[in-house]
Amino acid sequence: MINMVDEKRVSELMKKLDLSREEALELLAEDTKVDKMDIGKVNNDLSTEQRKVISKMTRADRKKSDKPRKPAERKPNELKREIIDDLFTFMCTNWPEIAKNGNISNIERQIDFDLDGKSFSLTLTEHRKAKK
Repeated sequence: MINMVDEKRVSELMKKLDLSREEALELLAEDTKVDKMDIGKVNNDLSTEQRKVISKMTRADRKKSDKPRKPAERKPNELKREIIDDLFTFMCTNWPEIAKNGNISNIERQIDFDLDGKSFSLTLTEHRKAKK
């Protein structure tokens, strides 16, 4: 028994491939049979020449660019720079020990410092907007 989806496919096949109704039904039955096969059965159904072509196509060489890739240029984030600078200034004014041995190791990201004989790093992370 043919359902509505199959009936649509039969009519499409009849129009596109100029087939009779029986030929379209036969083609659909064959497609369904192939769809249910695992890869081993499909490979057994192919001739050696077809397998060679498939093997060659899956190992196709890709053209390599003549020019080396340039890393993407990142725009400077002025807000992050300002936040790191302000945080470091604040820390230096409140803890004189940090002023002696602290430094901004990454101008937009990280402050490293020693306090009471222990090493610390403060990392600033800007989060992306939540996806809707």
